[in-house]
Amino acid sequence: MTSPAKPDALSRRRFLGGAAVAGAGLAGTSIARAETAKPDPLITEVQDWSRYLGEGVDKRPYGTPSRFEKNVIRRDVSWLTASPESSVNFTPLHELDGIITPSGLCFERHHGGIADIDPANHRLMLHGLVDKPLVFTMEDIRRMPRQNRIHFLECAANSGMEWRGAQLNGCQFTHGMVHNVMYTGVPLKVLLAEAGVKTSAKWLLLEGADSSGMNRSLPIEKALDDVLIAFAMNGEALRPEQGYPLRAVIPGWEGNLWVKWLRRIEVGDQPWQAREETSKYTDLLADGRSRRFTFFMDAKSVVTNPSPQAPLKQKGRNVLSGLAWSGRGTISRVDVTLDGGRNWQHARIDGPVLDKSLTRFYVDFDWAGQDLLIQSRAIDSTGYLQPTKEELRKIRGTNSIYHNNGIQTWHVKANGETENVEIG
Repeated sequence: MTSPAKPDALSRRRFLGGAAVAGAGLAGTSIARAETAKPDPLITEVQDWSRYLGEGVDKRPYGTPSRFEKNVIRRDVSWLTASPESSVNFTPLHELDGIITPSGLCFERHHGGIADIDPANHRLMLHGLVDKPLVFTMEDIRRMPRQNRIHFLECAANSGMEWRGAQLNGCQFTHGMVHNVMYTGVPLKVLLAEAGVKTSAKWLLLEGADSSGMNRSLPIEKALDDVLIAFAMNGEALRPEQGYPLRAVIPGWEGNLWVKWLRRIEVGDQPWQAREETSKYTDLLADGRSRRFTFFMDAKSVVTNPSPQAPLKQKGRNVLSGLAWSGRGTISRVDVTLDGGRNWQHARIDGPVLDKSLTRFYVDFDWAGQDLLIQSRAIDSTGYLQPTKEELRKIRGTNSIYHNNGIQTWHVKANGETENVEIG
């Protein structure tokens, strides 16, 4: 597997405001005519795959992608972390379409490696400030009222390498710590009702069964709102790397709260000040202070095609595609520019527009081979407008790692090659 070069080996060109970028037509896209000058043997001749019987249905009892899609994979960046057991890999956003992420391509973030758990022996304990402490088996949970919901999960560190400038060359690496699936599970409020929550309860501690004992504090208001205790995703059991057999789903909030391999929920009257909410997952400001409990993932978007791993290959008719999401509601609009912000156009949103879910957008355009500076900006149902990176830095400085939802810029060169840049 290939990984992007280290930051010091990458092109970090900053484009001055007013850089000469030729305009690109967004409307009136022409339809290219099919080639008729030469007979195409791929059409006129019978191909090998039409001559022979294919593999029988019993050869692949669990379906796999075509061998011609072998490059559509998660990738890691080995130098980002000290070990693979406490590391991350990235969703190949540039290879996907629609809004649902295939289960086998959902990014991973672990703190102690993937726990290998027999569901028959797994238990979920609920205790603390409750009337009746309880222990649930997986069978107990499966017999409770369940719901199906589609939500995005985004790591708070997604785009975190970009705070100090353009670093990683590819949207898989700049934005690939996000995925969007359908979760099936039991609302947490159902479990809390079974135990009976005391009036003094204000916070919950969620703890995982992995070797790191990963844990986070969760406000009771969120727990009683839309939190799901999930055992399935995309219609099948959770994958081991996604928390099999049980995980928390905290819609719209940072992924670190979505505790995997969930084994314990303790109800208390104050936050636990766990490692992952004190020394980690806090936002260090320019003056040395830190923001804590910055749970929400604000509106964000990225153009996935064209992008560094998906350069433009043909002049003429092309399709720009991207994703937008917000942890505070739905996506109302996405604007796109091809000239670095001089001119903006509303993108075409297609497919379901759901609460706290990825939303797909497109722009059909003609490309004549001129340089492009491509950006997108999302507007959510609260009226929030996705900021530029400079707007974020004016408020928060460059010391942070987390919650970078600034506008991304791709520079498309005359040969179609595309790179990660910033406009200054």
